[in-house]
Amino acid sequence: MVGLVDTDSFAKWGAHLLATAPAHWRLELLVVATPRTASRAQLTAAFRGLDARLRHLAGQPPEPVPVDAILRRLREDPPDAVLVACIGPVAELVIDEVHRRLPRRPVLLTGLPGISFPAKWKGVFFRARADLFVLHSHREVRAYRDLARAGGTEPHFALATLPFARSTRGRASDRAASDGAAGDGAAGDGTVRDTDGARDAVVFAAQPSVPADEEDRRRVVGWLVETALRHPEWRVVVKVRAVSGEHQTHREQYPYPALLPADAPPNLVVASGPMAQHLDRAVALVTVSSTAVLEAVARGVPALTLTDFGVSRTLINEVFVDSGLAGDATDLVAGRFGTVRPGWMHDNHFHPPADDDWAERAEALMRARDTGTLVDRPAARRSRGGALRRAWERKNALGPDDRSVLGVVALVLGTPVRTAKRAVRRLRGLVRPAPLPSPVVGPPRSQRDQTPVGATRRG
Repeated sequence: MVGLVDTDSFAKWGAHLLATAPAHWRLELLVVATPRTASRAQLTAAFRGLDARLRHLAGQPPEPVPVDAILRRLREDPPDAVLVACIGPVAELVIDEVHRRLPRRPVLLTGLPGISFPAKWKGVFFRARADLFVLHSHREVRAYRDLARAGGTEPHFALATLPFARSTRGRASDRAASDGAAGDGAAGDGTVRDTDGARDAVVFAAQPSVPADEEDRRRVVGWLVETALRHPEWRVVVKVRAVSGEHQTHREQYPYPALLPADAPPNLVVASGPMAQHLDRAVALVTVSSTAVLEAVARGVPALTLTDFGVSRTLINEVFVDSGLAGDATDLVAGRFGTVRPGWMHDNHFHPPADDDWAERAEALMRARDTGTLVDRPAARRSRGGALRRAWERKNALGPDDRSVLGVVALVLGTPVRTAKRAVRRLRGLVRPAPLPSPVVGPPRSQRDQTPVGATRRG
């Protein structure tokens, strides 16, 4: 199997999912050259902790390879399967090109990194032609199956334990079910206590677009400053996924490092690098809805998902309702962190290993390929257009990494059309009411009593 990755989060997810493949699979990983391809430092962090088959990647991450060169390699040395672990437009392009340009094509697997609930149509739309779509919880599989059927697409979803929640999952379940469920560094009520060894950090897992507003992100910074002042014995770490000049899967308009005050306390620091290394020193992890909270749960590290902005689809935190991890800024400053509830775990990323079916189903598809019975899936995009339309989509996905003549033509012809469409949308916005924001489905919650403590987010 060959894995294709591009951005930071897809590189981490794709590589670590490959590493969980059956031992008899031969694995290879290639980095796709796009405008948002992860940097060498990001790839090094993403590839930390892989199994023996892929361990070399962390020491020497592969150089990005253009899509056309990747397709030539796949045609010259056809693999049984390809895992397309790329952002939507790139995934759609690669899947389409494999269908069009590779005779006796490989089985195509794809998926989404991290938390994928609630289900989003764009995820299905870009990846509908893949043979298997990997998700990471029973809840996600149900939600995406229903969404696909509603959109006229035949479901093709498989279950795999999230790789980052895998190695110590049994220990996390045991701790959650025991009186000592708070884990290292926390009392039974979730309040962090002094620890021995090097556990001295409260890690805030930053997200590039959650929350999105500058004012809200400044509020988060204020809470972190207050926490650092209140607890000088802790290092309060703003864990970022990119430094200046690096790209991320989601664009970040207001990076947290730029919002820190000049007089920030010395124990409030910004750091990048592998999340696993930060969790090695963590007494607790804090976030709004980063997948890092699942890594913390798997390690038995107390966690807190901030709900001061409410609970909603756009905040990607509906999944944590009734998890035992939800709280607010008051909890953060007071050092009150949550421990996961056993009843929440089975449906949300911590199911038994026996429930995983992605590898078994992938091998069944490989056998179908060998016998010539692998069936192509239709695209969700109904109006594919001709060569010029494909060239436009290619240029949109690859940007300057697409050097085709037809791509230049598509850019010249398509840019005025896109500009005109955007102008029409802006004009409609002037004469029509603005769309309502994503509804807040829940108010803030507190670790003090796990009951609502405030009103919904301001309008």
